[in-house]
Amino acid sequence: MGPKTPLRKRFSIANRFFGRLHTLRASDALVLKVALIVFAVYLGLFLIEKSTENMVQVPATGGTYTEGILGTPRFVNPVLAVTRADKDLTTLIFDGLMTLSEEGNLTPNIAESLTISEDGITYNVILRKDVKFHDGTPLTSRDVAFTVARIQDPGLSSPYRANFDGVIVEEVGEYEINFVLPEAYSPFVENLTFGILPSHIWKDAGTEEFPFSQHNSEPIGAGPYKIEKITRNASGIPQKYLLIANEVYHLGAPSIDRLELYFFPNKGALETAFSEGIVLGVSGVDPFELQDYGIQEAVHHLERIPLPRTIAVFFNQNKNTALRDASARKALNVAINRQTVIDAVLGGYGNELSSPVPPGFGLSVSHATDTPLGDIDSARAILEDGGWEFNLETSVWEKEIDDITTPLSFTIATVNNSAFETTAEELRKAWEALGVPVTIKQFEQTDLTQAIIRPRDYEALLFGTHLGRPLDFYSFWHSSQKDDPGLNISLYTNITTDALLSSMRKETNVEARIETAQEFVNELSLETPAIFLYAPELLYIFPNKIENAIFTGVGEPHERFMGVHRWFIEKDSVWPVFTE
Repeated sequence: MGPKTPLRKRFSIANRFFGRLHTLRASDALVLKVALIVFAVYLGLFLIEKSTENMVQVPATGGTYTEGILGTPRFVNPVLAVTRADKDLTTLIFDGLMTLSEEGNLTPNIAESLTISEDGITYNVILRKDVKFHDGTPLTSRDVAFTVARIQDPGLSSPYRANFDGVIVEEVGEYEINFVLPEAYSPFVENLTFGILPSHIWKDAGTEEFPFSQHNSEPIGAGPYKIEKITRNASGIPQKYLLIANEVYHLGAPSIDRLELYFFPNKGALETAFSEGIVLGVSGVDPFELQDYGIQEAVHHLERIPLPRTIAVFFNQNKNTALRDASARKALNVAINRQTVIDAVLGGYGNELSSPVPPGFGLSVSHATDTPLGDIDSARAILEDGGWEFNLETSVWEKEIDDITTPLSFTIATVNNSAFETTAEELRKAWEALGVPVTIKQFEQTDLTQAIIRPRDYEALLFGTHLGRPLDFYSFWHSSQKDDPGLNISLYTNITTDALLSSMRKETNVEARIETAQEFVNELSLETPAIFLYAPELLYIFPNKIENAIFTGVGEPHERFMGVHRWFIEKDSVWPVFTE
């Protein structure tokens, strides 16, 4: 490194340079000055351009999001919430011990940590000490225990009571609590997303007063948003909730300042409000009504959110001799083109299934069939290879089973609504093209449950299953659940799968659960006790202006708001160093 130029000398050089300007002719001096000015301007523009290129955009506070919801909120209370409107508001105003991460996995929220005992029975939760309710009161284990006690109160008939059946809650300390289960059950952690009530507000409300408290419509929680104003009609029915960001929210104040939730009595009123720009978002849209909303691509887009639900046909082999034949069930499965059914029932918005595992919930279990689905010729070949013969006089497949000529025909029972009616009709068309006559019988939901499902009085049942985010198959496939009130509606019995399902219920390691699920699906596919058709999606019309809205792992429609504190509309540009 060479010797430094003395400061006095550097000034001397500069002085001589600018002094030389005075010795130049006026025209030469002007040219030189202009050149220097131009150079300085270009240098400044260059530095500004490079500065802008290196800056990054970050969320900023501000903006308003408006959403339209069908129905009227009545119980904005995590103990009593039943309707879509109730649950949407409850998710925004209250918070739970656990929540959804951006990856769609459960992660601690109000809980600082969660530890499960080796025997899988005791769940120890350490609470964060920086969580406060909207009125400034700290949230402690007393509030958690109080909320669970209200859920367990038989007089309140909480829809979540079964989640805590037999669970003992122990307040270990002000910020520590234990949940003691009657037996190991790994999906229990899902129950810890329940919103927590402030005990200091609710403690004096007895069982009879609890459902009638004003706090059910004007609640105080510890969630990302709090109530600023409620607009009611002349009858006192809420029409709009204005929510503002909770500035002391423990995960950081939400970036979007205001949420305006409008409630509508019918779809027509909701569609009108959307078309007039009063609301920007609508969830749970019927796929065949999307065109009625007139979505503008420049303003909105459609979020297609997978749900842990499956639609399938379950066979009761005790009621139909032909369905006991493995080749018959396999042929019926191969004959169905899932995409054709999805197009007819859901307008194309759904996911094809060939196993009981819906997509998008961590269990990416693959099951490739050895025969293309939707191929009638392949289905016929399966029947022929299985010993079935087509009777040209009766136009029905027949086979000698237990020395009796048995025709391949059956009746499908299902619920009386348009989606299941269309699904059943698509199945009937495909199977009759195969030469299998099918009769469809539809029932009102109560009648289907009481007179058909509970006594297991059906040959085939077109039915929807709700597995929940942990995808607990036990209730639908374990042999102990064959009889009412169990939900093993195929009356499926298999020692191998029983052991696998029991293992999955106790296994807390995600990789081990996936491996066990794969074994379960492979074993189940060998027998075809049911035909899995499709998994529906939640269709959410959502504004383009909102960024960082992630819906991975959503198990229920209201859970779309679980990451709302990460959403943003406004942005600032900053140097990368300020984001570290």
